[in-house]
Amino acid sequence: MRIIVLGGAGDMGSRAVEDLAVSDGVGQVTIADRNVETAEKLSARLKDKGAKVDVRRIDANDHQGLVEAIRGYDVAASALGPFHQFEAKLVRAAVEAGVDYASICDEWQAADSVINEFSEDARKQGVTVVTGLGVSPGISNLGVLYLSQQLDRVRRADICVYMPLNAGGGEAVIRHTLFIMAGEVALWRDGKRIMIPACKEERVVEFPRYGPQKLWNMGHSEPVTVPRFIPGIEEVNFFMGFGQGSNWLVFPSRSGLFESKMSREVLVRLLNLFERIIKTDEPGWGAVKLDVWGEAGGKEEHRMACGIGQMREATGVSLAIGTLMLARKEILTEEGGVYAPEGCLEPQKFLNYMKTKGVTAYYDLEMTKPVI
Repeated sequence: MRIIVLGGAGDMGSRAVEDLAVSDGVGQVTIADRNVETAEKLSARLKDKGAKVDVRRIDANDHQGLVEAIRGYDVAASALGPFHQFEAKLVRAAVEAGVDYASICDEWQAADSVINEFSEDARKQGVTVVTGLGVSPGISNLGVLYLSQQLDRVRRADICVYMPLNAGGGEAVIRHTLFIMAGEVALWRDGKRIMIPACKEERVVEFPRYGPQKLWNMGHSEPVTVPRFIPGIEEVNFFMGFGQGSNWLVFPSRSGLFESKMSREVLVRLLNLFERIIKTDEPGWGAVKLDVWGEAGGKEEHRMACGIGQMREATGVSLAIGTLMLARKEILTEEGGVYAPEGCLEPQKFLNYMKTKGVTAYYDLEMTKPVI
């Protein structure tokens, strides 16, 4: 297999490269990035450890250059953000190149756009696109599907994420965070999409290891994709919080400060400096909690799954596993198109693969009952 990783020199992308380079059946991994110097260092570090790892400079705004870079590979994997800026460009290039594509895109507008805009073209080309293969979305979507399969009818799913401010990811994650806290964001209520201001709703959720944490509604893609691929579900919510220091982001979000691109750029620089000041030797671990309600055997039932992990590790490994499943055609459809993970991947197989990499979900907050 030949795989090209777009944004492969970045924090998340480099972790996917590390995993893909030592995976069975992978003969070549190309790190495609504008940061050639960092990509070359990563390539040198992985020399003779498995697959051939080479480097190619790309410009995500050069459509023809992207098509030429992607063409001929088995899969193009992407960790290249911000996704509202690049996901549609990358999907368009992959479809034109006739190459399957997987990405960690987690912004609802970007996911909605590529599903609506490129599904038919991808189907005609026989190209399968999987958008949202990180932790949230990604593991979260497949976890919701796995829990839903234990019920006869699914009514509601809540995806809740705790991500401490020292979780790492650098400038790209800061940009993404400010974007998903800006303007109106999508939720799924009473069987239809509604739009409400980011951070308008808040709740306290109990997480493994971290206990109760305050969360707010933000603009991730699960409320957009889960109802599309799990028909009949009436409600899907996404909430996220950052622990200590959250109010420094929530208050300006509620005041509309993040809606201006210029304001966000100024804040990115300030927060990037702040992240460097609070940076620790090991990035802080986050947590995810999934709750699904419905019916089984004529009774109202609730299912829960949760887990903890480092953002770079879990996101990069999730992208690598989804990419390999796509390359090996371990997917639930033979027809091309644009899907979220829950639309084309078998959740138990995916979660089994994740467990072999040390990423495990549990049925209890004490983390004593593994899901797989």
